[in-house]
Amino acid sequence: MKSNLSIKFCPYCGYKLVRKMLEGRERLYCSRCRKIYYENPTPVVAVIARDDEGKILLIKRKIEPCKGEWALPSGFMEIEESPIEAALRELTEETGLKGKSKKLIGVYPNNSEIHGYLVTIIYEVEILGGKLCAGDDAEEADFFAVNQLPLLAFQSHREALGEVLK
Repeated sequence: MKSNLSIKFCPYCGYKLVRKMLEGRERLYCSRCRKIYYENPTPVVAVIARDDEGKILLIKRKIEPCKGEWALPSGFMEIEESPIEAALRELTEETGLKGKSKKLIGVYPNNSEIHGYLVTIIYEVEILGGKLCAGDDAEEADFFAVNQLPLLAFQSHREALGEVLK
């Protein structure tokens, strides 16, 4: 799957990039400095967290993609951050809650029209404290009974939640 993002100029020398068959696939290439620009996926993290009653924590997205739809607390991994550090940071930024990792649920490929090719790493976490409040990229944060979950915006979130609930 090709990235939807279009890089036009070499990040090394600024010369115009062209698509060329290299290493068995079409890649962006700079004919001036003879470097390949590898289009790698961007890592995204998400968490599945429950309250004491077993309700699932969700956020309503404040930004695109899928603005106004429900999702797991999630976001992009930052430089020099481990996946679980990023997941716990996103949990706090979007919901005001602190947590700790219970286990890795899975790693899911996605292709976003806005962000290109993504790899989503989803953890189950235990809530340790904090005060529930929507923050950062969330317009709402709330817990939902398993039998009253809204449709989640992202396939990867639906799949991971299905793994946890089976």
